[in-house]
Amino acid sequence: MTNFRIDAFDELFEAVLKLKDVEDCRKFFEDVFTIKELEDVSQRLEVAKLLKKGLNYQTISKETGASTATISRVNKCLNYGSGGYSLVIDGDK
Repeated sequence: MTNFRIDAFDELFEAVLKLKDVEDCRKFFEDVFTIKELEDVSQRLEVAKLLKKGLNYQTISKETGASTATISRVNKCLNYGSGGYSLVIDGDK
């Protein structure tokens, strides 16, 4: 990854940290992302929550509409990623 991309990512992350509440987030994310992108990210978060609850791929696919490839990718992130999903999922407790 080039330094430009890292800097641009950091600027995005810093912008998100400036948001005060769900309404601010809704406004920002609706301007920045397409509805499809928001749906995809929301679906991945829901998949992660269900995986952490121990549900199987078939059940998760049926409940969320996610493909088994998406579920597998999220599961890989849960098990070998940087812990981002757990930060937001376990932080809810």
